[in-house]
Amino acid sequence: MKNMKTFVKQLPVYGMMFLFALPGKLAGQQNKQGWKDLFDGKSLQGWKAVGGEAPYTIEDGAIVGRMTKGTPNSFLITEEEYGDFILELDIKLEGDQTNSGIQTRSHLDPNANRGRGRVYGRQVEVDPSARAWTGGIYDEARRGWLYPLDLNEQAKTAYKPEAFNRVRIEAIGDELKTWINGVPVAYVVDTVDAKGFIGLQVHSIPDALDGKKVYFKNIRIQTENLKPQTFPKDIYIVNLKPNNLSSAEKNAGVKLLFNGQNADGWRSVKGPAFPAKGWQIQDGEITVLRADGGESTNGGDIITKDKYAVFDLSFEFKLTPGANSGVKYFVTLKEKTAGSAIGLEYQVLDDEKHPDAKLGRDGNRTLASLYDLMTSNKDGRARRPIGEWNRGRIVVTADNKVTHYLNGIKMLTYERGSQAFKDLVAISKYKDWENFGEASSGHILLQDHGDNVSFRSIKIKAKK
Repeated sequence: MKNMKTFVKQLPVYGMMFLFALPGKLAGQQNKQGWKDLFDGKSLQGWKAVGGEAPYTIEDGAIVGRMTKGTPNSFLITEEEYGDFILELDIKLEGDQTNSGIQTRSHLDPNANRGRGRVYGRQVEVDPSARAWTGGIYDEARRGWLYPLDLNEQAKTAYKPEAFNRVRIEAIGDELKTWINGVPVAYVVDTVDAKGFIGLQVHSIPDALDGKKVYFKNIRIQTENLKPQTFPKDIYIVNLKPNNLSSAEKNAGVKLLFNGQNADGWRSVKGPAFPAKGWQIQDGEITVLRADGGESTNGGDIITKDKYAVFDLSFEFKLTPGANSGVKYFVTLKEKTAGSAIGLEYQVLDDEKHPDAKLGRDGNRTLASLYDLMTSNKDGRARRPIGEWNRGRIVVTADNKVTHYLNGIKMLTYERGSQAFKDLVAISKYKDWENFGEASSGHILLQDHGDNVSFRSIKIKAKK
């Protein structure tokens, strides 16, 4: 045998097949369990760098991205696109002052970043900072946060700093689920992007982090005969399909309060029927129509026919410029008032243009605040522009703890009936109502404040 090349030429066909079937870790090779390696540990075959200019190299069987000052977010993306898949990989970051992520079903705007392109699409976050949102889902360069880990705080401890962390991602149909080191983290139902590439991110950085590294290894994927892992029923699901309940939500006991078609389950605060004017149900939305900007001067408030005590309520709302409304809870209708019915209120407001935002005390009448009592978190990432849909959520537990969320970010928390709560009531507009906000159960209310505001995807998981 003169050399390997001559030997290969002289092999019969079955010998050639045997030679290239010898054990080895080749990119794209499928094992008996249906896994294919996307990285062979030696080369970047099947990958390309886009976006910023952070370099990607190989060290000790891992892809290494080096943080680079003065460049935007950089990505190493697969040349192939994927639809349904299960992806697993290990990732490690140096330090805790930046973050990284794994793009799923993502895309490239080829004209951005001086022709290097800009990646956009859903990203599974890797966040070693004190915020600890690793495993959350962020829509890169598009819609922002879809699943912050304020929605699953128990999973914040799953990530191990300065160590390799195992990430599992299931993208099957409209569902995207994540695990970090075996801990279930995030669950999103979304119709956007049925197919796209997978990408490994090196984030843009301040100059002081220049040279820090991100490591990726053991990257493998399944695309056939997918068998999803069980996800716990008590983890909140972000379902972005309007007025929809996924099978997982149904199994967890979630119910629609608005079916997108009619007013079933709702009535006026003034009587057993739904208001004859002032409200409109159309195109899957329930909308309070614009009148004179006053409280309950047109159709009036509407409430659920049922009462609730312990519940997890979520809803989407869309404001018009300068609009005011609210979602109230523990509404009993026992209080006599000429305006809106009395109850604890999740404020729905255009903070920039409506004067109510500047009234009250310390901003406690702004968006997602407990109206006139507690001011919401001012995290700018939580707020979407006027005219876009925002996701509100109110959680009431059996021990009377109440939490407000806006687009998945925790805005405030308090305890009904506590001394701190009573002290707030005593200096509020509710001070004259005995035991305000302490009813054992009550209706859910959508407020007519005379401005055009729409609601949809109103759903509840409750113990009556």
